[in-house]
Amino acid sequence: MKQQGTKLRSANRNHGHWRIFICHFLLICLAAVSSRAHRPPHDQGPSPGFAAELSGSSTEVVQALNEVLEDQIIHGTHVFDKEPTLTGATVAASTSLFEPWAGPGRVFYKIRKDVVAPRHFRESEDMGTIAVRYVVTSAGEVHTRIRIDAIFVETAHRRLHASDGTVESSEFKAIQEHLQAIQFAAQEAADARRRRDSADLVRQTAIRQREDETTRLAAAQSSVQDLEQRISAMRHEVERRVKAPGADLKSAPFRAAAKVKTIAAYTEVVIVIVTPHWYGVETPDGQRGWMPVDQLEALP
Repeated sequence: MKQQGTKLRSANRNHGHWRIFICHFLLICLAAVSSRAHRPPHDQGPSPGFAAELSGSSTEVVQALNEVLEDQIIHGTHVFDKEPTLTGATVAASTSLFEPWAGPGRVFYKIRKDVVAPRHFRESEDMGTIAVRYVVTSAGEVHTRIRIDAIFVETAHRRLHASDGTVESSEFKAIQEHLQAIQFAAQEAADARRRRDSADLVRQTAIRQREDETTRLAAAQSSVQDLEQRISAMRHEVERRVKAPGADLKSAPFRAAAKVKTIAAYTEVVIVIVTPHWYGVETPDGQRGWMPVDQLEALP
């Protein structure tokens, strides 16, 4: 009997140890489950994201991205089939739904709160928040790399649901379309500037040509004036007119010579021969003869 009592007490002690061990094990399991349910979303294995390279400078890509950030749309997802576009998104400077970005590049965020089971997020079935992160990194003067991550985090249980890639690729497509529009507008503006510059060059060339023609015309007019002045001076040198009341045109340079004809007063004659007292002259009708110097006067 004594031996049986000893065995019974030993069995009771062993049973108590097992109960304590099982209680500790259950507490550890509950703590692990609770820890997984309440730890930060970024520790729950987010999606690998989407990364691609765009043909454009980082300035152009950031401009296109800002336009997409401001469109208030989470591209590539929706809640109701009758409303294929999910609007109401806002730009955020940061969000605790993602862990702080430690890599290179500029980071941007877009948030849409109070979304019920959005499409294209794996196993989403509750209300929560969609967060999209964009990381822009320069890859040279004309190439830029962009990384996009999209997640859905339930409000109540804080469970994270990764995107199946549709949201990231749709956001990238929207950015690409805005970038192409920006580049097209820039090209159109550059072409317009070239056309304006070409038109300005044509106008300036035409103005210079007119100025050159005006200069040449002025030079020609000056030459004509000079020539007219020289002709006028020569006329004054070689032409005379008959004094009033008129004079006789003689056949020889002396007074007794025969009269060829009488020349009316103020008739202009051309001097052909010059002597001290007589001029050999030619009348307007081609008649030649001699007239005394004192009967002729200079042209006015």
